[in-house]
Amino acid sequence: REGSRATLALLLLLPAGLGFTRDVLSVFGSNGSLSAAQVTQLLARMGAAREKEAALPGQLQLHHNQCMSAEDIFSLHGLPNNSQITDSSFSTVCPAVLQQLIFHPCDSRSTHKNKPSPSQVWGFGFLAITIINLASLLGLVLTPLLKKPYFPKILTYFVGLAIGTLFTNAIFQLIPEAFGFDPKTDNYIEKAVAVFGGFYILFFVERILKMILKSYGKGSHSHLEIDVQSPPLDKTNPPKPLNSTNGAICYANPAITEANGNLSFENISVGASQDENNSCSCKCFKGPALSEVGTIAWMITLSDALHNFIDGLAIGASFTLSLLQGISTSIAILCEEFPHELGDFVILLNAGMNTRQALFFNFLSACSCYLGLAFGIIVGNNFAPNLIFAIAGGMFLYISLADMFPEMNDMLREEVTGRKTDLTFFLIQNAGLLTGFATILLITLYAGNIELE
Repeated sequence: REGSRATLALLLLLPAGLGFTRDVLSVFGSNGSLSAAQVTQLLARMGAAREKEAALPGQLQLHHNQCMSAEDIFSLHGLPNNSQITDSSFSTVCPAVLQQLIFHPCDSRSTHKNKPSPSQVWGFGFLAITIINLASLLGLVLTPLLKKPYFPKILTYFVGLAIGTLFTNAIFQLIPEAFGFDPKTDNYIEKAVAVFGGFYILFFVERILKMILKSYGKGSHSHLEIDVQSPPLDKTNPPKPLNSTNGAICYANPAITEANGNLSFENISVGASQDENNSCSCKCFKGPALSEVGTIAWMITLSDALHNFIDGLAIGASFTLSLLQGISTSIAILCEEFPHELGDFVILLNAGMNTRQALFFNFLSACSCYLGLAFGIIVGNNFAPNLIFAIAGGMFLYISLADMFPEMNDMLREEVTGRKTDLTFFLIQNAGLLTGFATILLITLYAGNIELE
């Protein structure tokens, strides 16, 4: 009886216990409490009674059904790995220790595999970052395709894919990891699918209504024709040349900036001529002096470097948790980086850089992802990574919904000329969104059945 009272008091030290106490009370108790007989059954399960080991009742629905190390328990409670358990903090972690002792999740095949070794974390992490950074070099390869009629369709698909992967990765994996629970418990995956379903239904209905109510004709697109087509050069008032030190003269096209303030690659008009007093020709690799590059180029470079640093932070922390978690986060970031880096490349060209300069600074900002990776791995191994997952989850939601989703819709304004074209882009958008959603969903559902040796 004394053991029963001690165990019951131990369970009630923390009412919530991050779900650990509820796991024990829901399986062995009734109505959120334990009777003496139920405590006896609990002690028998723990091996503290003389009865044979009791079987666990029914199908278990635990909040934390994975095998956890001491570092995992510390992380869930927001404690650094080098923390010392005192009288005040012992009652905090005690429900977790008791839950692990009762249910023995480490004895059976767990949905969470052992943590990857340091060599696996660093190796897979650097490989993922390297593959992602190759997206910053795609601008050079895809530059000849920018004026092809099919390129907007390809870009639309990748933007939709990025939205689907970022949004789904945030609600399926990053947010649950931030709060320290398994997404497969309490029907969380079904509820997360419903969250995506609410977003997708509104998107679907809105686009259908716009296609039905929109009038397609030349009159409704006259403002686009004015923006897209460059006005003829006025001989009496020519564009103002930008002075250069190497004899090259680059003319600023006033039609580069559209009425809505967006920049369009279609409107880039950079010419080069040779000063009569200078025999040096204009070479593509001898771009303008950096002092002549627009301020927006440096703003884009710095903000992109910070963005990539946070991406690396999320990837590093994810790989310290599990290889599949890291791969899932890397896939989401890769899908986002392709259209993002390509857009930055076009903006740098509009700001006055030549192709080589734009590629160099684009790649330079992408390399900050390596710094974020190293910092994320160090923090994930030595401190609680939950805060990193929370920050990354919020960032992924913002980028997907507030940044890339409007960008995907804005692309239609220049490309849609009729109902058939509008329907084509709508189907491409749906294909990208659903592909990204399905990819992350499958990884989340079957992560426990996939082994990476």
